[in-house]
Amino acid sequence: MDGHNVTFLVFDGVKLLDVSGPAEVFTEANQHGAAYRVRHVSPGGTPVTTSVGPLLPVDGDGTGVERIDTLVVAGGDRLVGEPVEPELRESAARLASRAGRVTSVCTGAFVLAAAGLLDGRRATTHWRHAETLARAYPAIDVQPDAIYVADEGVYTSAGVSSGIDLALALVEADHGPDVARSVARALVVYMQRPGGQSQFSAPLRTPVPRQPALRAAVEAVEADPGADHTVASLAAIAMVSPRHLGRLFAAELGVSPARFIELARLEASKSLLDSGYNVTETAQLSGFGSPETFRRTFTRRFGVAPSRYRRHFSMTAQ
Repeated sequence: MDGHNVTFLVFDGVKLLDVSGPAEVFTEANQHGAAYRVRHVSPGGTPVTTSVGPLLPVDGDGTGVERIDTLVVAGGDRLVGEPVEPELRESAARLASRAGRVTSVCTGAFVLAAAGLLDGRRATTHWRHAETLARAYPAIDVQPDAIYVADEGVYTSAGVSSGIDLALALVEADHGPDVARSVARALVVYMQRPGGQSQFSAPLRTPVPRQPALRAAVEAVEADPGADHTVASLAAIAMVSPRHLGRLFAAELGVSPARFIELARLEASKSLLDSGYNVTETAQLSGFGSPETFRRTFTRRFGVAPSRYRRHFSMTAQ
C-alpha cells in the first residue's frame, strides 16, 4: 500500500476529539505534500459510539492490515475508572506488534499500559489522571507535566487537544518543519505550545487534613493566599510549634509549609492573570510582592513566563 498508513484504534465511548484532532492534522498534511492514509479500526470491527453520541464507522478490526506505520490509540473517560477490557487490550498489543511507531492520545495511555507497551518507558496522560496511571502501573515513568512524550518509537500525549500537538510533531518528523508549520497555520493552532500541562490544570486540590491543627493552617492559606503567611504565623494559628507543623505537612500533604504557601500563591496568581490583572498587580495580590520573584517562581513552576501566560489565557483585560 502506498503512502503512510495511520491506523486509529477506537472503541465505544472514545473521545471524538482524540480521533478527529490528529486525523485532521494528517489529512491537512496531505494538502502540503504528505501521503497519509487514515483508517479506523475497533476491537470487534463494528462502528463505535463516540463520547458525543454519533457513531464512528470503522474499517474492520485491523486483522487484514499488513503494515501500520503509525498506530494511534485514542482515549475515553471509562478507561480510567474501570479495567481495560481484554478485547481492547489485546487489539492494542496485536496492532502495536505490526506498527512502526505507537502513539496514544490522553487516556489512551491506559490502553497501552494495560497491554504492557509502556513498561520501563517515560509516558504521559491527562494531568488529572497522571497520578492514577503512575499508581496503577509503577513500571512506567509518568511525566505529569509533558504535553507529549517520545520514548523509542512509543509516543504518549496529554489532554485531548494535545493529540494535535503530537500529530504535528509526527508530521514534522516525517516531512520537516515547513510542512508541519503550514499545517499548523492552516488549522490555526500552535506549532509548539508553550509550557506544559500545569499551565492548563485546575486549581490546587488539597485533601482535607485529618489533623485539626494542620487543617487550621491549610484553611488560613487557602482563604487568603496573598496574606503575609510564614511558617511561624501558621504555627501560631495551628497552636503548635513550627517544627511540629512541618512534620504534619510532610506526613499528610507531602510538602513543607513554605512549599504549600508557594503553591497556593501560584494557583491564586493564575486566577488573577486569567482575570486580566497585569504581572505587577498579580505579584502583589498573590503574595509574592516583587514582580521579579513572581516571574522567576511562576516560570520555574509552569514553564512559561507570566506575561506570556496572560497573553494566551487571560480574559478580556479589565
